Amino acid sequence: MSSLVQSVDWLAIAPPTVAAVVGLVVLVADLFLAESRKPVLGWIAVAGLAAAALMLLPLLDADRSTFCLVGDTEVCSYTADRFTLVIQFLVLGGALLSALLSVTALKDSGKRLPEGEYWFLFLSSAAGAALLPASRDLATLVVALEVASLPAFALVGLRHGDRRSSEAALKFFLSSVTATAVSLLGISFVYAATGTLHLTRVAERIQDVDGQLATLAQTGVVLTLVGFAFKTAAVPFHFWVPDTYVGAPLPIAAYLSVIGKAVGFSGLILVTVVALPSYADAWAPALAVLAALTMTAGNVGALRQQSTRAYSAVRLLAWSSVGQAGYLLVPIAAAGYSDDPEKSVGSTLAYALMYGAVNLGAFAVAALVGRAHRLNRVADYRGLYAARPLTALLMGFFLLCLAGLPPGVIGLFAKVTVFAAAVHAGLGWLAVVMAVNVVIALVYYLRWTALLFRAPETAPDGEAVAHRLPAPLTAALALTGVLGIALSGAPQLVLRFTETGLF
Repeated sequence: MSSLVQSVDWLAIAPPTVAAVVGLVVLVADLFLAESRKPVLGWIAVAGLAAAALMLLPLLDADRSTFCLVGDTEVCSYTADRFTLVIQFLVLGGALLSALLSVTALKDSGKRLPEGEYWFLFLSSAAGAALLPASRDLATLVVALEVASLPAFALVGLRHGDRRSSEAALKFFLSSVTATAVSLLGISFVYAATGTLHLTRVAERIQDVDGQLATLAQTGVVLTLVGFAFKTAAVPFHFWVPDTYVGAPLPIAAYLSVIGKAVGFSGLILVTVVALPSYADAWAPALAVLAALTMTAGNVGALRQQSTRAYSAVRLLAWSSVGQAGYLLVPIAAAGYSDDPEKSVGSTLAYALMYGAVNLGAFAVAALVGRAHRLNRVADYRGLYAARPLTALLMGFFLLCLAGLPPGVIGLFAKVTVFAAAVHAGLGWLAVVMAVNVVIALVYYLRWTALLFRAPETAPDGEAVAHRLPAPLTAALALTGVLGIALSGAPQLVLRFTETGLF
């Protein structure tokens, strides 16, 4: 009997494989290391993620596929094309920055976070997230989605003796399991109607479904999209976000805000643009409405945050991430109306890269402030410039990037790109909604930025000012700052790389 698959292209699958193998190494090493030596596990994880990211370099030259059908080598389950590489760079780069934040957080936790379990779960989730954009069949897509999500539930609730953490994990778990159940039901209907799980074959066969199965196929499409709407935290499936971010360890909140979104949006793009282009007349209007509702709910929620409320800084970043998810949905909706869907998808990828860099930078500053102010209120950032001028300037830059204002040129560039995608697709009303939301977002971003440079209510503590930052936290701030500034200097490089030859 002949084999059902071709030989494995190990280079193509190297990025997620390296992350998974390092996770296993950490799990085994944890059994043999003395408690005092456990911090070395964090540096093994950081090195592993850096190695996984470096494995993307040999893949830049050409598309590579593996796990292909012997009878048709064009139909594969894993493809490392440009779309895959962009998302894997975002996932592995974001995981690396979150890992640097985690090294400091674990040291400060006072043993409330078990290091071995933490790093194993973290690397497992990163491996699943890196696998997902390369998935080209629905089964691999769902497996990758769950490998990315299941360890994240545990990471959110891993802090010992913390009721907020446990509650956050439960909310995250229930919402995500619901999303998975709905997606699986939808995918099973699509499979029943088309007889295949490979995305390219689904795209071909779903156009000519037998009349008796047409309703089944349509129901499957709707349920699959609803499931991914949960994963992207689109309205009305966003209520878990603020409480989950507040209850999770701060590096995990940063991880979910970027890598969690990358997972959801890459899966949504693969299902809509690659597998279901013939149903664009159904999913494109639905995503356009979801985009409008999501950006509005997120920005209004952020605007309503009180600066003196406990954990208001993290809550504001959480609601802001919901608003940003709305912007990310706009080009995907536009792809359904556009003659060049790849260009529209490229706008989403360009925006995601910008958002990932500056949002992780904002969380890095929040991690720094949270070391001195446990409640991490927005009010705690007042006078940050007087205590730490460079950190305050970086935070101001990150917030202005998220707002889309100079000198955050990359943020302005990304918003204009998304706006142009909506206009070119004929979605003028959505462009107007986006413009209104950008103005709403300016209020809370500028309010927070101004607070950084106001006179502090009390004189800054000289000892705290002189205290050196931990090296991992300094590295995360430096990397995000340099990346944001470099992209602001040459924003066209991002779009040039993401808008052509994606699939």
